[in-house]
Amino acid sequence: METFQAQYDRYRAAVEEYLQNLFLRDRPYGRLQEAMRYSLLAGGKRVRPVLVLAFCEALGGEIGRAMPLGGALECVHTYSLIHDDLPCMDDDDLRRGRPTCHKVYGEAMAVLAGDALQAEAFRLISHAPGLSAEQRIEAVHTLSAACGGDGMVAGQVLDVEGLAHDEASQRDLCLRKTGGLLGAAVDLGCIAAGALPERRRQAASYAEHAGLAFQVRDDMLDVIADQTEFGKPIGSDRAEGKQTFADLLGLEGCEKLVAEETRLAKEAIGDFPGRAFLLELADSLADRRK
Repeated sequence: METFQAQYDRYRAAVEEYLQNLFLRDRPYGRLQEAMRYSLLAGGKRVRPVLVLAFCEALGGEIGRAMPLGGALECVHTYSLIHDDLPCMDDDDLRRGRPTCHKVYGEAMAVLAGDALQAEAFRLISHAPGLSAEQRIEAVHTLSAACGGDGMVAGQVLDVEGLAHDEASQRDLCLRKTGGLLGAAVDLGCIAAGALPERRRQAASYAEHAGLAFQVRDDMLDVIADQTEFGKPIGSDRAEGKQTFADLLGLEGCEKLVAEETRLAKEAIGDFPGRAFLLELADSLADRRK
């Protein structure tokens, strides 16, 4: 039987291979594609596309059909990181242990690389082989809702404008900014597998709770992590005057919330077929150090 780590590595390797083959066209504007690939291929855990593949496979689908959806999601996630790092946003110099896109290619090219990655994501979905027209449309709806004006971008506004001052508003921010793409990941996997509505509802609940645990852990790491291991500056949220779960609840309170939300995530898929990997994945996200 495949171990958790072996299964994760299998998904991640498949994702890396898929991404390596994107945006290789020879064009006069090749520096744009170079900037896109610089950020897209910068590594990372690939949690979101792994979730796409894992949910698809758990529900009896073929991961080959889910791969373009996972790749599209990673393009959107990468675009969000490029823009998040810009001087007009978080003004970060490091991402995943190396200079951010705008530090290497300049602000204008970084903005354009992010813009292009977002658009290319929907092109990948629209041409996804092995999926019906209805599945492609549903996938476009899922991803656009997750990253649009009521999703990830709305969460970024709440963050940048400092509008989350208590636990309830922090939860709303998290649900939109972090949880939105995690929710899209599990739903895209369900769509690729042709899952029934009840399975999609269960998957959404898993993502909501796991996403909150993920963000609370991220807030903790911004306080306690080693910068070299974490791959980006430590304490940046506090330096920018942002309120986080660590400020609201303290580290001990955060630990309890992470444990509770992880429990609820696992409970949400209690009767899921092929759930063993997903249960361990929830635990690994809650315990991560980077």
